[in-house]
Amino acid sequence: MNENIAAIDIGTNSFHLVIAEIDSKNRFKILTKSKEVVRLGDSSNDMKYISAESVERGVDVLKRFNLICKSYNAEIIAVATSATREAINQNEFKTKVFEETGIEINVVSGFEEARLIYLGILQSIEIFDKKVLLVDIGGGSTEFLVGHSGEVKYANSVKIGAVRLTKKFSLDKKPDKNKIKDSRIFTRNILNQVVRALENEDYEMVIGSSGTILSIAGIIKSENLNEDEAEAMLNGFIIRKKSLLNALEKIYSAETVSDKSKINGLEPKRFDIITGGGIILEQVFSELGLEKMTVSSYALREGIIMNYIQQNRIGNDFVSFKKVRYNSIIHLCELTNFDREHSFKVMENAVLIFDSVFKVSSLDADDKEYLEAACLMHDIGYHISPASHHKHSYYLIRNADLMGFNDKEIEIIANTARYHRKSFPKIKHEAYAKLDSENQMKVKKLSAILRIADALDRSHKGVIENFNVLLENKTLNINITSCKSDPSLELWGAEQRKQLFEDSFGLKVKFNLKTNT
Repeated sequence: MNENIAAIDIGTNSFHLVIAEIDSKNRFKILTKSKEVVRLGDSSNDMKYISAESVERGVDVLKRFNLICKSYNAEIIAVATSATREAINQNEFKTKVFEETGIEINVVSGFEEARLIYLGILQSIEIFDKKVLLVDIGGGSTEFLVGHSGEVKYANSVKIGAVRLTKKFSLDKKPDKNKIKDSRIFTRNILNQVVRALENEDYEMVIGSSGTILSIAGIIKSENLNEDEAEAMLNGFIIRKKSLLNALEKIYSAETVSDKSKINGLEPKRFDIITGGGIILEQVFSELGLEKMTVSSYALREGIIMNYIQQNRIGNDFVSFKKVRYNSIIHLCELTNFDREHSFKVMENAVLIFDSVFKVSSLDADDKEYLEAACLMHDIGYHISPASHHKHSYYLIRNADLMGFNDKEIEIIANTARYHRKSFPKIKHEAYAKLDSENQMKVKKLSAILRIADALDRSHKGVIENFNVLLENKTLNINITSCKSDPSLELWGAEQRKQLFEDSFGLKVKFNLKTNT
């Protein structure tokens, strides 16, 4: 059965809309596209605040996008990047958008943004079996990723983009040699961490995507193409170092808008930020020692569509969405030296309890995955300190850039892990208070399950080997059938931890020991 999906990329410079039809074989065909320059990150040099004017521009564009989506009967997935994720007032922006358009914005980390862009370019260029370096220059950030066979080997997002660099050094004005020199030094400094990380990566190709790179490729190609034609014609185009430097010379020597208008292939809406974007691309070539870069006309929005297919369509085996999430979680756990046996035992316990109350819980399959993630990571705060380790676990999860999850999902997982011990969730707790009422209830129920599951392995020795769970007459019976040794510590702990479950689910919990061990 075919279905239409709308992907909206809420970027720092522009908002992009792509509507695609997904067929029964999990292939997608682009039905229509739209792009509007919003300059969401135009409010301040450090992009810590989205101005009221920028919010209004953004809402107006999303209203128009929403009308287009309705005309195609398309489900909307909106993803926000650098300007939104860095803004102190992002919640106000997201709330206003939802209230006026009904569109829910998913904020993603820089790492997740890079992964989605990689999914997009895999649909435009035949590189699946090649180890490639992806470079995507946006308005507020630049993403780097090394991928092979659909899997991410390295990813990073640095806070430098065409809009950000332009504002910092006033590059929209008449070019000044000193400003260009200073912006090059600044860019090299920002790129240093990426250059060091990529020193030993033997990638076979370099792929470039998004506005700055497409614009400069268009200048090099020097054909008067409209925007849609440019994207189609430039896919697979190769930017060579010599051609890049020639194009940049045209840009740097253009002193006025009139001069820039004479540069073939350059969109008028990019006149003011092309110098900043050009400097970033110039330094990427220079610092990484690149001789050429292949252009992809697909990027984040097409990646959003592919990600949807992986997450929701059966029969799509191309790098399982759940595998991406799982690998990201395990990587964080291993970095923090987690107790593997205990964490997996807690997850096993939690799944048994979740499945037994699923039909009466108002929870869904996604919530089960959040619970599993929280179980695996609930104790990683020990890596910082045993004292208040539940709070440290929250911090580590919240700031870990987990791939495959958006900002809201990470917040649910982090809060669930945070409440596996000590205090119940309370409105006076800042992180919990930020959640809406629906997600607050999810956290209560998921953490309630986690508290019992964790207590049933309190000694971290797998004492309780087997148990089954039976729900009857408003009582959840946890029947323990076999133990390695005396389970009194686990039973005592579980009794102490069951109150939140009873309060949240409206059920009684009873532990029954049915073994002679």
